[in-house]
Amino acid sequence: MLTERAKILISENELKEKIREVASQISADYKGEEVLFVGILKGCIHFYSDLTREVNLPLTMDFMAISSYGSGTTSSGEVKMLKDLDKSICGKNVIIVEDIIDSGNTLSYLKRLLSSRQPKSVKICTLLDKPSRRKVDLQPDYCCFTIPDEFVFGYGLDVDQQYRNKKDIYILDPKDYPKE
Repeated sequence: MLTERAKILISENELKEKIREVASQISADYKGEEVLFVGILKGCIHFYSDLTREVNLPLTMDFMAISSYGSGTTSSGEVKMLKDLDKSICGKNVIIVEDIIDSGNTLSYLKRLLSSRQPKSVKICTLLDKPSRRKVDLQPDYCCFTIPDEFVFGYGLDVDQQYRNKKDIYILDPKDYPKE
């Protein structure tokens, strides 16, 4: 089993604590305002759920599915929209909730796209940031953890669509990397 060979990078307890901190910061930053949280499927699902339950604001929720990965370990560079938002974001405070920022290509594209729809604001909240892999000038507004250049899985992040249900975040042993 992969988790037996993998090393825990971030424990379930560390995740919960940091998510509470970030949710508290978002709640303070948007006090008295409503926020639309846009989750980027599928990887964000656990983070999105835990984060929004900790935010103390009036909020609405929506999802998008965008991909720049195949089954391998690196971004293909091509961004594909698989599911768009259900409603207009015009005049709304939008926080994009993402599991991980790697090259930044996907989120850079998404931020430009959503900004063109005339929201009041667009910010990015990520569980994990891997700045050493960045190919575009993009910084998250809210970040739980900055991580090294490792392939990680668990807590929503997958290895070929598996292991999203693990409660911790693991570093994948290079011997177990998916085939490109």
